[in-house]
Amino acid sequence: MGLCWFLLSFLFHSLYAHNDFFTSIGQMTDLLYTEKDLVTSLKEYIRQEENRLEQVKEWADKLDSLTNTATQDPEGFLGHPVNAFKLMKRLNSEWGDLESLVLKDTTNGFISNLTMQRQFFPTEEDQTGAAKALLRLQDTYQLSANTISNGDLPGVVHKSRMTVADCFELGKIAYSEADYYHTELWMAQALTQLDEGEESTIEKVTVMDYLNYAIYQQGELERALELTKRMLKLDPNHQRANGNLKYFEFQLEKQRKAEAEKKEQEDKKREKKVLDKREAQRKRSKDPLPERKKYEKLCRGEGVKLTPRRQSRLFCRYFDNNRNPRLLLAPVKQEDEWDRPRIVRYHDIISDSEITTVKELAKPRLRRATISNPVTGVLETAPYRISKSAWLSAYEHSTIEKINQRIEDVTDLEMDTAEELQVANYGVGGQYEPHFDFGRKDEPDAFKELGTGNRIATWLFYMSDVSAGGATVFPDVGAAVWPKKGTAVFWYNLFASGEGDYSTRHAACPVLVGNKWGESVVNVTLMYYSLNNKQVWKWKCLANHICNKLFSLVLFSLSNLFLQYRTNGYMNEVKNSDGPVQCPRWNDIFLSSFISCLVSGCLFGQYWMCVCTRSE
Repeated sequence: MGLCWFLLSFLFHSLYAHNDFFTSIGQMTDLLYTEKDLVTSLKEYIRQEENRLEQVKEWADKLDSLTNTATQDPEGFLGHPVNAFKLMKRLNSEWGDLESLVLKDTTNGFISNLTMQRQFFPTEEDQTGAAKALLRLQDTYQLSANTISNGDLPGVVHKSRMTVADCFELGKIAYSEADYYHTELWMAQALTQLDEGEESTIEKVTVMDYLNYAIYQQGELERALELTKRMLKLDPNHQRANGNLKYFEFQLEKQRKAEAEKKEQEDKKREKKVLDKREAQRKRSKDPLPERKKYEKLCRGEGVKLTPRRQSRLFCRYFDNNRNPRLLLAPVKQEDEWDRPRIVRYHDIISDSEITTVKELAKPRLRRATISNPVTGVLETAPYRISKSAWLSAYEHSTIEKINQRIEDVTDLEMDTAEELQVANYGVGGQYEPHFDFGRKDEPDAFKELGTGNRIATWLFYMSDVSAGGATVFPDVGAAVWPKKGTAVFWYNLFASGEGDYSTRHAACPVLVGNKWGESVVNVTLMYYSLNNKQVWKWKCLANHICNKLFSLVLFSLSNLFLQYRTNGYMNEVKNSDGPVQCPRWNDIFLSSFISCLVSGCLFGQYWMCVCTRSE
């Protein structure tokens, strides 16, 4: 039985071994249960140890009292034959039993469990990924190191404070990436907490050594010199500090001489240098994202470009998609989110039970999310997309089939040619930086592996609420859409001509607090659909259909005019005639109606023929 349980545990855990835990909050929850199991095992070990030590303590107390009495009158004590016998027995047998009790190893169960679980623990990559996520959140939402360290985040339920060791570790990870801007922030925070009296195994001099180097690398010689002098007060024999003291003094003197000629200009430059530290770090790290500032402002809810006049043109409505039979009795709630490009949100479009089913189907399949290489078309992971995703097909479950049908009813785009449902769950600080959903002209093989052609439209379900962060933003137009459980947003990526709409470049903002199930999400939960270019046939047919309906309406109106003319002529004839008049011309009425219906029927037939033959 024990062997079976071990094998089952091994098979279960092997699914998640070395699997980028930091990219999915959903899968990270499994680690909490792993840790809970280890704590239970540790407590059992402690109980056994306490029980063993209690037995040893009882034995020691008993013998302490006995030996104290015996040593006061040894000969008199051993003069009693029973005492002499018991002394022989104790030393020959009972002390041997005590030795076995002391040497008894109670760690086997705990060590075995820890060893088995350890191979499925997060890796160094996971720890680094989670640390970088904290730094990303700090930058995006402009949070101070002190705010994060104290756990004072918006919408937080389970507040957690960072220790000196936590801050120091975060600073070390930034240091290893040559990110001296964040190294300074977190080493300074660690030093502040040490100065405030927090106990830690990390020494002040060690923290100051890292901080000193980070400050120097950012060109602040005066601060570096001051910190070096402080280090030497704590440790006068610190070898590196002694060397740095002479070097910094020499460099600072050299700098002062150069500044003497242009003091005013240099002061301004020095001030600007302090203010633009993060910008300098971006240049050092060769950040490839040109719209970083605009993107991060939108994530914070700043820089939204919707004027009151444009806002007044956005409406809410009940939508039945031109009297779709499935929507007649239950139209959907449609809200305009943005005008150009047109982004609409559908409220209460997916139920809680459907969300639960989709999550249950997706969770075992979650794998690191990929992007399509713009050159090769091959799917690959990327550092700017921090999430895991799973793909679900309609034939796998009736719920997925119902969801597909609902999207088709609302959008008039057939799901037969859409990609499979992509369920995404975001990790720590999960995000997807600005990108296009469609393939550009210089990316002819962008979706070669998918075999579905270009992406006409995008539909996003939000399947969870997010306490803070996690918005979907459009940097080029200044739009931001915030996650709301049970809703979906929809927009077209291509114009009717097939040309890409470059204003649809969008991003999933980092999740600050919460769990996003969504497009690149907190998180936030969303299901991600991309509708491909085979739908163009239906678009063209739909355009013909609209024109044909208008044409048939004109013909019908002309027929009615003709009928009215003939009827008026008949009435005038009755009015002006003294004798019997022929009965109303029912053949004229029938002929006019028949012609109108025949033309309309032919035109409707032409539309459906076009739809049915679109894939040939």
